[in-house]
Formats: sequence, structure tokens, C-alpha cells
Amino acid sequence: MRLWTLLVCVQIVGCSFCAKTGEPDGGRYDLYLLIGQSNMAGRGKVDDESKKIHPRVFALNKDGQWVPAVDPLHFDKPGAGVGPGLAFGKAQAEVNPQAKIGLIPCAVGGSSISSWIPGALDAATKTHPYDDMLRRMKLAQKDGVLKGIIWHQGEADRGPGPSEKYAANLTELVARLRKDLDAPNVPFVAGELGQLNEKNKDATEHFNTILHGLTKEISNYGIAAASGLKDKGDNLHFDAASAREMGRRFAETMGELVTKNTKPKY
Repeated sequence: MRLWTLLVCVQIVGCSFCAKTGEPDGGRYDLYLLIGQSNMAGRGKVDDESKKIHPRVFALNKDGQWVPAVDPLHFDKPGAGVGPGLAFGKAQAEVNPQAKIGLIPCAVGGSSISSWIPGALDAATKTHPYDDMLRRMKLAQKDGVLKGIIWHQGEADRGPGPSEKYAANLTELVARLRKDLDAPNVPFVAGELGQLNEKNKDATEHFNTILHGLTKEISNYGIAAASGLKDKGDNLHFDAASAREMGRRFAETMGELVTKNTKPKY
């Protein structure tokens, strides 16, 4: 009896925790895909706040393993730092107290929206953003259900030429993601570009207008505002505090979409 009891206890302990990460493996993840370019990947300075672990927020690391989420979440470039993803994940955990959040970081700094199609190469990083994302998402979906996508991209596309095609390109991207990820109506939240450089003020304003113009064209689509946020001193990337605030705004908009979709229609 004692040996049997010991074996049962060992089995229970072995099933309750993941040997590689030490995280509870019971239950499935609410999955959230993080895509775009550098302000999604994060370039804010890593600090003490970056290392504070939430017990129910995890991230799929570079090696495809679930680990407790800390900044930097991304690994696209050596300068990866604080982005909106971790704050977004923690906010999702707080409004869904029974959920285990699984973040899938896939942003690539400097990438244009033209890099986010099957087969496209991002020359600077020698990666294939869409293909790599799809591979990581298929792996993640073995452990959970995709609940939402957040997208922050556009610094590479706000110029006169690329911006003219951006509405069509983003509409096509959302449709492709929903089809390829077998999530036909998954909430998609796009983040505004921040007004971080006076030289780009008009282009940024025009670009954000394009994003807002798609609210009637794309179903279950919302915009996270970037008003009042600050750069880290380079006129391009959010500082850590602003990146975290952006994450909370992504979460707020995501919540609004979920509420809208679950509200009784009568």
C-alpha cells in the first residue's frame, strides 16, 4: 500500500507541473497573437517591472516552449525590450480570472505589411514573418484556443505610396489570418501609430485615419489609441511606460469587441 501510494503521489506531481518550465500544465490557454513591427516587439528599456511574473500569463519562447511571460517577449532583434504584449497579457488575465493566458510573440522590427504574406522574406532579419508566425501559431494551438490578435505596424508604410494600398492590404491580411488559423471571427485590434516625430505628424495622422476607416469594412475589428504616448528619445519607439499603456489600451479594445459580440441581440 505504501509503495502504491508513493507511485500515485509521484504521478500526480508529475502531471501537475511542466518539468521544463515549472508552470502548471492543467487547463488550456487563451491564446493571443502579437504581430507587427518594432513597437509591437518592444524597444522600451527593460526594468524591474519587466521581470514581475503573473502566475497565469505565459509566452511561447523562441524554442517553442511555454514559459512565464517577462520582457522582452520578442526576439526579433538584439534590441528587443519592453513592448505592449506583457501588459496586454496581464490585463487579459485580470479581466478573465479563470483563464491561463498564452502570448505568442511574432512581431518583426522594421517589417512592412508586404512582409506579412506567405513566402515573403524580411531582408533585414532574414526571416519570413508570416510563415514563421504560422508555424508558431500551429504549435501554440495544440495547447489552447486563439482568442484574439493584436497588431501594431505601419511606421514602414505611412509614406504616400504604401499608405495608398494599406487599407486593402490590411483587410486581406486579417482575412488570411482568420482562414489560416481556422478562427473565422477572431477579434483583431490594430494599434494607432504614435505621434512621436513632428516631421511625420501629417503622415501619421493620415495613416491612423486609414486604420479607423476599416471599422466598417472588417468584422470584429477595433483600434487601440496611441494619443498622449511618449517615445524613448528616438522619435520612433515607445518608452517602457508608454508601451505598457499601449498594451492596456489593446486589452481594453479587445474587451469591447468581446462584449459587443456576446451582448444579446434583442
